[in-house]
Amino acid sequence: MEVNLVDNTSRWGVNKDLLLERSKILLDLLDCSSHQVSIVFMDDQDMGEYNLSYRNKNEPTNVLSFPAAEQEIAFPEELTRQELGDVLISLETAQREAIEKKVTLHHRITELIIHGILHLLGYDHECSSQEAEQMWELEQQLFKQIHNTSGRSSMPHLAINVDHVATIRQARGNTEPDPVLAAGICELAGAAGIVVHLREDRRHIQDRDIILLRETIKTKMNLEMAATKDIIDIALDIKPDMITLVPEKRKELTTEGGLDVIDNHKKLKKVIVKMTKAGIPVSIFIDPDAAQIDASLEIGATFVELHTGRYADAKSETEQDNEFRQLEAAAELAFEAGLRVNAGHGLDYQNTARIAALPTVEELSIGHAVISRAVFVGLDQAVREMRDCLAWGTAQHHCCRM
Repeated sequence: MEVNLVDNTSRWGVNKDLLLERSKILLDLLDCSSHQVSIVFMDDQDMGEYNLSYRNKNEPTNVLSFPAAEQEIAFPEELTRQELGDVLISLETAQREAIEKKVTLHHRITELIIHGILHLLGYDHECSSQEAEQMWELEQQLFKQIHNTSGRSSMPHLAINVDHVATIRQARGNTEPDPVLAAGICELAGAAGIVVHLREDRRHIQDRDIILLRETIKTKMNLEMAATKDIIDIALDIKPDMITLVPEKRKELTTEGGLDVIDNHKKLKKVIVKMTKAGIPVSIFIDPDAAQIDASLEIGATFVELHTGRYADAKSETEQDNEFRQLEAAAELAFEAGLRVNAGHGLDYQNTARIAALPTVEELSIGHAVISRAVFVGLDQAVREMRDCLAWGTAQHHCCRM
């Protein structure tokens, strides 16, 4: 099959690979895997011109379809059965409709691609209410099938948080176990990065750890930190590969929720300016909330790390499904906005696979579950088992297409 996807706009950040994959899945579901189709993205002005020329309507629309069999071509012999035709989509209109429907832009574009390709195949919703209902029901069915079968083909990176190795050490106030040694074992076992949280109260990770880890980590060092002057100075001094700004309360056992970027807008923006000048990318740990995503983008963050705690702590399957859908939508919204997306908090060997399958999430940060498992099987084995969870989740989601 061949899907030609042409984007004549530059204002909307769309994941072309994801939409291309969804279009190919659609053709396969419709038994048109040997056919060719062109999908063209444009703005309202260009769409309005097509709508006026071909439908005599002086206004833009969301989607137009031009079946190949109905197009006038100079050499009819060039038209083959494999050519379905062209689908034109206004991303400007699609964006407005996505906001109205409270769905992501990719969600709405996928609906319009389905609608447009069904028109190429002869479906029509304007002939009768019965045909309109049949077409609508087919569209819903196809969208669900595409949604359940599209996904990433490679697993996200696994970053291991070694804070709780230091927690065990600090319980006795001596030198063992050493989080620096633990980080090396994690990397050898396949971790793509090491995460450490240098708290103001130094309850687990110490300044000594940060200095040695900066010198010994071979993959990527992600320093979690509050936006306080002394920690900012340390970060600027050691220059980790990236920092993640997190909320911090003295009395909390662990981080309890995402950072409120909206209420801390000015303060966080100043930190990001300093880090950017030093060449240090900044991630912000936030709840899966559209307003917090917008605020993170506005202050100049490179990444957001979505707080998966509510998903991990869900008491029922229904509750977990609801939390997952919020994470899924937030990840896509952040990606569409131009942010890179990570996720973490509370993930374990039972709930990680589903998050690992999200195509817009680059990296998962996992600590407590791995360190707890290491008590029984060793740290090397615990990391390898978590990598298997990520790989299994990715494969399970992807293999549904086979």
